[in-house]
Amino acid sequence: MTITVLMVAEKPMLADSIAKLLSDGKASKRKGWNNACSVSEYNGDFMGQRAYFKVTSTCGHVMSVDFPQKYNNWEKTDPSELYSAPIEKIEANPKMKMNDYLASEAKNADYLVLWLDCDKEGENICFEVIDAVQSAMRKPARGEFMDVVYRAHFSAITEKDIKAAMRNLGRPNKNEALAVDARQELDLRVGCSFTRFQTKYFQGKYGDLDSSVISFGPCQTPTLAFCVTRHDQIVQFKPEPYWVIQTTFEDSEKTAMRAEWERGRIFDREVAGMFLERIKKAGGATVVDVSTKKSAKERPQALNTVELMRVASASLGLSPATTMHVAESLYTHGYISYPRTETTSYPANFDLKGTLMQQTGDKVWGKIASQVLSDGINKPRGGDDKGDHPPITPMRAGGAVLGGDSARVYEYVVRHFIATLMRNCTYDVTTVKLACGEEEFSFLGRQLIDPGFTVAFPWAGVDEDERAPNVKKGQKLGLKSAEIVSRETSPPGYLTESELITLMEKHGIGTDASIPVHINTICQRNYVTVSGVELFFKIKIGSGRFMFHWIDNKSRNMLVLVKYRLSFSQNNHN
Repeated sequence: MTITVLMVAEKPMLADSIAKLLSDGKASKRKGWNNACSVSEYNGDFMGQRAYFKVTSTCGHVMSVDFPQKYNNWEKTDPSELYSAPIEKIEANPKMKMNDYLASEAKNADYLVLWLDCDKEGENICFEVIDAVQSAMRKPARGEFMDVVYRAHFSAITEKDIKAAMRNLGRPNKNEALAVDARQELDLRVGCSFTRFQTKYFQGKYGDLDSSVISFGPCQTPTLAFCVTRHDQIVQFKPEPYWVIQTTFEDSEKTAMRAEWERGRIFDREVAGMFLERIKKAGGATVVDVSTKKSAKERPQALNTVELMRVASASLGLSPATTMHVAESLYTHGYISYPRTETTSYPANFDLKGTLMQQTGDKVWGKIASQVLSDGINKPRGGDDKGDHPPITPMRAGGAVLGGDSARVYEYVVRHFIATLMRNCTYDVTTVKLACGEEEFSFLGRQLIDPGFTVAFPWAGVDEDERAPNVKKGQKLGLKSAEIVSRETSPPGYLTESELITLMEKHGIGTDASIPVHINTICQRNYVTVSGVELFFKIKIGSGRFMFHWIDNKSRNMLVLVKYRLSFSQNNHN
């Protein structure tokens, strides 16, 4: 007797990859009747029996939550009622008819194997799928329905990982699914009630400022608050003039050396002039101390989601949402491991050597990987094991095949992985202290000893342009020039996406999976705009604050406050 096993992944492309790997490329494929999903079919063995496998997918969440229709009338429903109002589950995308589709594919199936993403959201979708297919599947001859439901746990779309997950099936976690239900309910109740309350309260009070809907979200609002706080700091900033003294000394061979004045800023012009006269009167300086100290830049910890988004925004010019879209595509195609993780520590059984060897043939970084293998892999830095997924790592070579943003994100993942296995970067820091009359000056120079991981991370290398001068204690130097330079204190810059991600992580706003969503939300609702900014022109119209800016197209990572409120679709609650 042949049993039927229905397997459900989270995305159509993921279902295709899983079927291809488990069937050794022998699966046949057909289009699902809902025109959104596909079905791959093949024969094999399951639990010691001959089995016919059907592999399909959802397209994310099957269900979402909302209030019954009568509570959607803003005039007849007080916002406070939404905390006790009933909540109902509705199809997340009615056009896909996902419940009916899954039920039709589950008809007469004996077993259900869930291949949803291995996080809390994935666990929640597991039970949405279970609810959709339970009535269509065959009833177990013995035991309960959940006895024939299995959960695959995996972190990479590779033959090794997928087949290992199939051999070690577990069970779906109801508590994690309920945690998502609770979060969805809180987001709905809090988001809708506060959005309605503050929209009705502020309507008509700001004249020129569009306030037809003023949204609130438990994570959206504090995310926006970081941008508003920085904007207010910039607007309220009052520049203050100050003066510094710049000096240049020279040795007997007329080698010029610019030294830093230890007093730094002086906020009184006359006082600065007094110090300048002292320096000129001294006419030269004496080297009072020369000291050299060994320093190091530590190699990075293993890569997690937040660090990937931070680097992609700051260095690659990619928004967090775009970064995660690209990373998920790389994951689905088997190039990198699961990109949503908080862990920065490799598992004890992680094959560091094997993963590194896969990269030795690459034309760009292959020689670096080979050299690390030749020199010996260094023990990675300790990190945090959050118990979710391993760090983000390359799973197979692909540098020559990929292009565009995929190639850039993939290259960073590979270089980061290689860097974690290399030595620290070490260098000497030489400090030269001078006495010019009663005033103190200093030079600071660096000299590289071992580039270490910066061979893979060239942008993190030590700047050797400022080498310490070759002087000795007691040596006399002449004063070549001394002048007062006028400057002005400046406000902080607008928040970059990278800085905002850091703030959100520090204050616990969102998760590695939702941080890009919240940033994207405040951008889509036009509360902030993201761009490279060179010049800002601020104007005030009525009581609304607006901003025009000159855009530098080479970068796009500053979050500029446009205005505090803007209308948007009533259906967006959070």
